[in-house]
Amino acid sequence: MSGRVLVVDDDETVRDVVRRYLERDGHEVVVAGDGESALQLVAKQVPDLVVLDLMLPGIDGLEVCRRLRQRLSVPIVMLTALGEEEDRVVGLQLGADDYVTKPFSPRELALRVGSVLRRAKGVSAGPAMGELLDGGLRLDTVARSASLNGAPLALTTREFDLLVFFMVNPGEAFSRPQLLERVWGWDFGDQSTVTVHVRRLREKIEEDPANPKRIVTVWGVGYRFDGTR
Repeated sequence: MSGRVLVVDDDETVRDVVRRYLERDGHEVVVAGDGESALQLVAKQVPDLVVLDLMLPGIDGLEVCRRLRQRLSVPIVMLTALGEEEDRVVGLQLGADDYVTKPFSPRELALRVGSVLRRAKGVSAGPAMGELLDGGLRLDTVARSASLNGAPLALTTREFDLLVFFMVNPGEAFSRPQLLERVWGWDFGDQSTVTVHVRRLREKIEEDPANPKRIVTVWGVGYRFDGTR
């Protein structure tokens, strides 16, 4: 699954290495060295995916992410340093779909990019499930669209995937590591990624996010989708 990828990093060496690996996988790659240039490039032509470093001169990566999410659903893969856990969580809250921690393997990043693009374009290893319904909540897994009480829902790629997983496995409790493995495809990773995405989903699909009825917390385990029964 190839696409047009915008790589935003102030380190020229990182940009060049990432470009080579992504082009090797068949992607068209454009690069930017700062946040302002990145936003200008997106305004001219929206990419299929953005690889975004959080530590940028001028407009930082978090602000770039926030501005993109105000008007676009383009998938975003963040690049973060080991000590930037708080920024990583904020980035996920702003709507980033995935992250890779520096120092990183360029091959791993290329695989993450391919995985996110496949999901964003509705390509998966399994069969399409069609329509999923829970009261006023409707998901079309073929068109990858969602609505609540007839109003469109703006979901990121990972939010959509997580909600689909919950809805096809109602009544079953899953731990955060299980969700990381089965939704993100990660054997290990920061479990706060799951926590942040669940919180964002609740804000979008629950009548009262502080007292959720659909995605409930199972203390000592993780989360379960109860629906509107």
